[in-house]
Amino acid sequence: MKTQDLQQLRDEYSKNSLDENKVDSNPLNQFDSWFEEALDAKIPGPNAMHVATVDSEGKPHVRVILLKGYDKEGFVFYTNLASDKGKEIDSNPNVSLCFFWMELERQIRIDGTATKLPRAVSEEYFRERPYKSQIGALASDQSKVVPNRQFLEDRFTELEEKYPEGEVPMPESWGGYLVKPTAFEFWQGRRSRLHDRVKYELEGSNWSIKRLSP
Repeated sequence: MKTQDLQQLRDEYSKNSLDENKVDSNPLNQFDSWFEEALDAKIPGPNAMHVATVDSEGKPHVRVILLKGYDKEGFVFYTNLASDKGKEIDSNPNVSLCFFWMELERQIRIDGTATKLPRAVSEEYFRERPYKSQIGALASDQSKVVPNRQFLEDRFTELEEKYPEGEVPMPESWGGYLVKPTAFEFWQGRRSRLHDRVKYELEGSNWSIKRLSP
């Protein structure tokens, strides 16, 4: 695509508005309200979120992961704990999450700290995963270099033959993280780039609410 054509790509957002005087005083309740609306709108992959971490050299890295739970304590996702993201979280637990729902012209950013879930909690979730997803987790040393695709396929087949359904062990390096929020930003697209941005920041045990300039 030509640069000039790319520069002309834009949308005029007009579906909703966001008033800092009308949002819920608790950002988790506000998140829940928006998430339910995303579900009702049948948005593809509404629980897909970007997770940003920082490595030991201060370089940021971001990838898309699926949200697998949230409550008053925070947001939960599962991954290979020995992966690049796992190592980065071990050395620096500060992370950022980001949801973007284009169909609703909305974005939610969440800053917080990540801690490992108890192994028993991860095992309970692992047992609920589809059989082939369990095998896939066992077959993959996430972030490690492999010679080719066939190597993974052969490993997958080998483990299928070894472990029948219901007997797949959770990998030692697999588990979950809980991200405890310290800040939320709710973004609602508006006309003429005058988007609504409402930010919550944790101050002691209370949340402050303020409007940000777009």
